[in-house]
Amino acid sequence: MPSLLRRLGLFDAVMLVMGGIVGSGIFINPYVVAQQVHTPFLILGAWAAGGAVALAGAFVYAELAARRPQVGGQYAYLREAFHPSVAFVYGWVLLLVTQTGGMAAVAVTFSRYFLEITHTPISEGAVAATALALLTIVNCFGVRAGSTVQSALMILKIVAIAALVLAGFSLIRPVTQSTALLDRPISITAFGAAMTPVLFAYGGWQTSSFVAGEMKDPSRDLPRALLIGVVAVIVLYMSVTFVCLRVLGADGLAATKTPASSVMRAALGERGATFIALGIAISTLGFLSQGMLTAPRVYFAMAKDGLFFSSVAWLDPRTAAPVVAIALQGVVAVIIALSGRYEQILNYVISVDFISFGMTGVALLILRRREPASQGFRAPGHPFTTIFFIASSFAVVLSTIAKYPANSAIGLAILLTGVPVYFLWSAQRGPRPL
Repeated sequence: MPSLLRRLGLFDAVMLVMGGIVGSGIFINPYVVAQQVHTPFLILGAWAAGGAVALAGAFVYAELAARRPQVGGQYAYLREAFHPSVAFVYGWVLLLVTQTGGMAAVAVTFSRYFLEITHTPISEGAVAATALALLTIVNCFGVRAGSTVQSALMILKIVAIAALVLAGFSLIRPVTQSTALLDRPISITAFGAAMTPVLFAYGGWQTSSFVAGEMKDPSRDLPRALLIGVVAVIVLYMSVTFVCLRVLGADGLAATKTPASSVMRAALGERGATFIALGIAISTLGFLSQGMLTAPRVYFAMAKDGLFFSSVAWLDPRTAAPVVAIALQGVVAVIIALSGRYEQILNYVISVDFISFGMTGVALLILRRREPASQGFRAPGHPFTTIFFIASSFAVVLSTIAKYPANSAIGLAILLTGVPVYFLWSAQRGPRPL
């Protein structure tokens, strides 16, 4: 009987953490933040605050990884702290909406940049579906093949971001702008609105936990990778934002929807704009690769627990890859991409996504109470940093519900559909331990 192979080391895990966070958001979202808060101090402050939330989240997930180094990561944490039904509902939404809808949206973003660069006379949907299909096939060759592709794409992302930062620093004179820390009274509402795209851009570190079952030493390497990866992304994001402000100024940044392209165009002309378009295409492709590698391990864990189709737990005897789980995710993502409804679907699950973050923070509080003594990594500043992460996550949930009540209601309805499905599965196949 084949089992998952432990082939991933610390470097692979760091690349997975960074790859799960860095998509296209940092190349675009700085302008959204600048439209909400209007001075360099507050713009940089929003990205620094988002980094603090991400780091607090990394502390939470790092300790949970040390306590429960099991396949499925966040799914296992929720199962152990609460109940298998909570974990199942998380995996249910992940498959139907959160992961696949996000991958569909990113695949279409990739196709737009790909077509802009190549001028190939084919449709966006065809390019998106092809990209998803190819990455599905690559990951069916095993975790080593998928991780190698993912790491290579992450390195190319870092190169693109480094080129943007260096060009902005060395080839362009800084604009003259106000040095005032604040140009008007601070609006909590405006700063909260600025934090929303920031927190989305920082999200994704949690997906690295899904492949704990294929790491050589998950109790040691996954906590380290979470901390190294999140800190590295904070440095990258702050550098990009600083360069955008240096070149464009706060007003110029708020006025452009493509800040990275504007910086590179100012530095190197149209060649620079083409280069950064290529960098964004690679970044989105790398994000897709990471999602195709990590999330199927959750569906695999659900099937091993007897809460999903047993075939989803099947491993290829040659590659030890959960190919049915990988193919299932690929098919659902392709269907959503071709349907053209991915943006609408994403609007449904913004609040649901952050509910799972907050619940995972609560899971650490519960496990700490049950098992006070534990070996391995312990979250610095706990319980204060953990409560900060929980409060931040639920603040996003409440803000999203207040701003988009209809979409949030649909998202919560999708989440709740998982409850009767769980009881149907558990009645038919009693849960089995991993």
